[in-house]
Amino acid sequence: MKLPLYKLEKSFTSSPARISILGYASLIVSGAFLLCLPISTINRHIQFVDALFTAASAVCVTGLTSVDTGATFTLFGKMVILGLIQVGGVGIMVLSTLFLFSLGKKISLNGKMLLKDTYNLSGGKGTLSLIKDIVLFTAVVEFIGSVVLFSRFSSDQTAAMGIFYCVFHSVSAFCNAGFSLFPDSFTGYSHDWILNLTISTLIIIGGIGFVVLSEMKNLIFSRRSLSHLTLHTKVVLSSTAILLFVSTAAFFLLESSNTLKGMTIPHKFLVSFFQSVNARTAGFNTVQIGELTNETLLLTILLMFIGAAPGSCGGGIKVTTFSTLMILGVSRLAGRSSPQIFYRRISDESIAKAVSLIMVSFFVITIGIMLLQQTEIGEISHQLTRGAFLELIFENISAFGTVGLSTGVTPTLSVPGRLIVVLMMFVGRLGPLVIAVAVSRRGAAKTYSYAQDDIMIG
Repeated sequence: MKLPLYKLEKSFTSSPARISILGYASLIVSGAFLLCLPISTINRHIQFVDALFTAASAVCVTGLTSVDTGATFTLFGKMVILGLIQVGGVGIMVLSTLFLFSLGKKISLNGKMLLKDTYNLSGGKGTLSLIKDIVLFTAVVEFIGSVVLFSRFSSDQTAAMGIFYCVFHSVSAFCNAGFSLFPDSFTGYSHDWILNLTISTLIIIGGIGFVVLSEMKNLIFSRRSLSHLTLHTKVVLSSTAILLFVSTAAFFLLESSNTLKGMTIPHKFLVSFFQSVNARTAGFNTVQIGELTNETLLLTILLMFIGAAPGSCGGGIKVTTFSTLMILGVSRLAGRSSPQIFYRRISDESIAKAVSLIMVSFFVITIGIMLLQQTEIGEISHQLTRGAFLELIFENISAFGTVGLSTGVTPTLSVPGRLIVVLMMFVGRLGPLVIAVAVSRRGAAKTYSYAQDDIMIG
């Protein structure tokens, strides 16, 4: 017996997570069809799998590309990609909510739930106020970034194309997409302090989360002390600073005799800092990733897995998840019964979410790696495929973390391999827990618990 249409729609959209999945999937497919139009490509033809790959990478703000973006797409195609990046970065639900507001309609309960889950809304922050902050921050920061970048691109392009290049790369950086119109990303600008620091600043701002940005704005205008910041903001800012410092120093030391060889000390520092910023969330590069040492590739994989902050344009398991487990471990080693930081105790619910997220992420990545190894290598001895194993692991985690860095294997992937990467980008953008919640059914709450017992650990 078929359900009436309104009941079927209600049953599917009853979960905010399912609304997100449907929205992102629809946008990716629509973008793929637009990129398949003859007006979108220079040679007036592109394989659908490449169009789908590019659209998924843009919507999921990843930056992995199976074709050269600058050489393959026309201005119209590039504008489509730019629009997909912007919508994917800011969030479909935010734009949909703004559209409803413009019509004078109320936000549905599902919409409020999704916004609350996505941007960590607390009781003291209104939905409309936060959305205004998101749009304002996005417009202002991307505009400033475009103005600064114009001084670098205006001399290399015509006036009109120079403006487009500035806007495209500013939006791509703020949304942590990593899409570049240059075939070698920014390797030709590795010495340019203004471009490197501007792109890095845009990436960091877009990667710490809109809630943190809104709270920082309120702190500045109210002239309060840092003690008024929430625990979430303190953890995000401190963990981001620590990760940037440690990864920059590590990259500097590991690559001094390799990709950084022959550079001056300031130049080495600039490249190290730029790559450390991009490794956690965006996909730009000023050195060839395929030429990095194995140690640096391993460091980059760890950074890509950690990712950016919750409610931001970046992916990964998020810095708060990583920080929560680190704080938990340090607290246990110090003999404290509960994890504490900044004179606050992290809730048991937050710890449970962090453990669950890492567990699901590890499972998803493992499956993705195995599938990608099977499609690209198959049943061939490891001795005959040296190097490919690490490259495919790097590609897989880069897709899951929506980072976009690659050792150069993306264009060589088979059709099944590209589809696997598309799926990894999709899951990585929405989050493994969102996927799990969307396809699961809530059972009745148990009113009892079993007796507690111990197992041997270690």
